[in-house]
Amino acid sequence: MPDEKSFHMSPDEFRRRGHAVVDWIADYYQRIESYPVLSRAEPGQIRASLPNHPPAKGEAFQAILGDVEKLIIPGITHWQSPNFYAYFPCNASGAAILGDLLSSGLGVQGMLWATSPACTELESHVLDWLAEMLGLPQKFLSTSPGGGVIQDTASSASLCALLAARERATNFASNRRGCDGKLIAYTSSQAHSSIEKGVQIAGLGRDNLQLIEVDANFAMRPDELARQIEQDRRAGLTPCFVCATVGTTSSNAIDPVPEIGRICREQNIWLHVDAAMSGTAAICPEFRHIHEGLELADSYCFNPHKWMFTNFDCDCFYVADRKGLIQTLSVLPEYLRNKATESGAVFDYRDWQIPLGRRFRALKLWFVIRHYGIDGLQHHIRRHVELAQQFASWVKADQRFELAAPVPLNLVCFRHKRGDDVNQVLMDRLNRSGNLYLTHTKLNDRLTLRLCVGQTNTQARHVERAWKRIQEEAEHLEKLPSGVAQK
Repeated sequence: MPDEKSFHMSPDEFRRRGHAVVDWIADYYQRIESYPVLSRAEPGQIRASLPNHPPAKGEAFQAILGDVEKLIIPGITHWQSPNFYAYFPCNASGAAILGDLLSSGLGVQGMLWATSPACTELESHVLDWLAEMLGLPQKFLSTSPGGGVIQDTASSASLCALLAARERATNFASNRRGCDGKLIAYTSSQAHSSIEKGVQIAGLGRDNLQLIEVDANFAMRPDELARQIEQDRRAGLTPCFVCATVGTTSSNAIDPVPEIGRICREQNIWLHVDAAMSGTAAICPEFRHIHEGLELADSYCFNPHKWMFTNFDCDCFYVADRKGLIQTLSVLPEYLRNKATESGAVFDYRDWQIPLGRRFRALKLWFVIRHYGIDGLQHHIRRHVELAQQFASWVKADQRFELAAPVPLNLVCFRHKRGDDVNQVLMDRLNRSGNLYLTHTKLNDRLTLRLCVGQTNTQARHVERAWKRIQEEAEHLEKLPSGVAQK
């Protein structure tokens, strides 16, 4: 019989094209500082540059890769630039990229242990490694009643924790009949917006999320939490979930987990601790104090894709009692039944998350840990903190600026003393320059600039240049009449 017609890449062609893509990525990293950090594309610009209709016939790979340079790069904000200081980092590394490439090449769908045992068992093992590296309580190990699982983001981890808390509070009745409108969740007024979205998805309702006041350092006040819980119980409501934050998005505030944990224990309320970015710091023993009180938590998460050189997406989610989580999320149709699952001797991570399918994310995490080792990770984390602390010292020494919040790790919140309008113009001018990228928040209702040091290749020269550019723009604004400078 004649050979069947095929449009697929042969292994040899894939090898050639793969080399070209890896070369392109390596070249991109070498020249990344030549691009403006924040994309200058206008709304609709990228779509307008693309053909209106898909191609009827396949195109040459060289043309496709060429269009990445021509059409896509102008619309890219360069998150991997060493001059990216916005939001929280979403850093990558060569080791992670290659691990992710291998995951894509294997094409594993790891919903069950049986669908690829290595996918499940490597994940369990690497999560146990990380628990040791971070000094987490033993109850979060897979050899205990708890264990860890990789989620896509901290948003998903918090939602899974909230669902498990909901079911524990209702003895799994809400899974059957829905919520009764009496379940209450708590977090600080500075917590991530994903908690608000989570209570909506979980059926508790936005009105049943109590935002607890914070102290002068923007950390949750335990006394206010206890007062609100007591008030809600008197009103016939059922407190079921508290989310404490280790490193809030706005200011990197660290909630007092020991005090919050004791309240949750006394009240039999699920405590989830979200350490999305800052948790990585605990790899260094001198920063491990941020995890004080975790022995009182029911669940915990942090994102290696933020500050541990592991490309997006990768959140590590731990529970103290996996049975409750699995009972909350497990649905077993006939087509997924198999001997390994029925034996009870394996983890089926589909029961630890919202989706059924799952990628082999543990590979890139395994690559990162083995490539850097604990020593290498500690070196770069410490250096980022040092650079942020140095930047904070420059802000304090400049009479035109002030720190807006404490600087426990690698995020500096600062502002020009001339007010919100000047800070807005200052940030806009800096971002338009392409030299760096900052974002803002509001603390005590005042616009505040945020500079977070966490990109893989950010070095002292980059932070020094950022401060120089901030000073230059501040000087420029000071030469303008007051009204002009505020436009």
